[in-house]
Amino acid sequence: MKVFVVLVLALASASAGLLPQIAPVHPKDRSAAFSIEGRITNGEKAAENQFPYQVGLSFTSSGGSWWCGGSIIDNSWVLTAAHCTSGASSVTIYYGATVRTSPKFTETVASKDFIQHANYLSLTVRNDISLIKTPKIAFSSAVGKIALPAIAGSYSTYVGDTAVASGWGLTGDKENAVAPDLNFVSLKIIANSVCQQTFGSLIVTNNVLCVETTNAKSTCQGDSGGPLALKDVLIGITSFGSAQGCEAGYPAAFTRVTSYLDWIKTNSGVSA
Repeated sequence: MKVFVVLVLALASASAGLLPQIAPVHPKDRSAAFSIEGRITNGEKAAENQFPYQVGLSFTSSGGSWWCGGSIIDNSWVLTAAHCTSGASSVTIYYGATVRTSPKFTETVASKDFIQHANYLSLTVRNDISLIKTPKIAFSSAVGKIALPAIAGSYSTYVGDTAVASGWGLTGDKENAVAPDLNFVSLKIIANSVCQQTFGSLIVTNNVLCVETTNAKSTCQGDSGGPLALKDVLIGITSFGSAQGCEAGYPAAFTRVTSYLDWIKTNSGVSA
């Protein structure tokens, strides 16, 4: 199992605020002491067709398999996290599922059709974003795309806004059975300066967006790569959280989509 490298926290010579006070970990890489598959903790069950842009991603490699989420951004493109595609040989995409094991249809895609950011760096969670080129699909009430933010000269920080994350999996850190249903949770976006108090400025750069996780509501293992949406616009890709657990109350972090709009357009042709 690919385990996110825990950064050295005891370096006395490190600048204050540079390294994390709490180790970050990708949701898909949490140890068995917490969850081995994941979903939104303490969220709500999604209604049928509520999140038509949400896909489930079942990755395989020579060393095993893992589950992530993703977002449909066009009828032949899915956006997810680089830590999900990294090391995978193929992925089966679950379209239109509310019950995780009952999608409307699936497509299997080989790694040759993955476009992982060339500068993805797992150690500091840099450029945690990938595209998956898919067979052209037909949209319906159950399967559809989510809009990207418009390319602009400047963007909102979204601080104070409440966005919606969605995904499948366990209901909490101590659970050991995968929940069958798609769940969602509303999460308040916080300033990066606040998030840096937990994860440090080396990890929380301008390309990261963070949310607070009050009342043990958060993304969790298996939600990796899934969407964070604000008013039906994709603003974040589930990237990492605290190694202390999904319900520990520390911020959860996402790849900030507005930082990668040019990269997305260059590699897929897709824009708002």
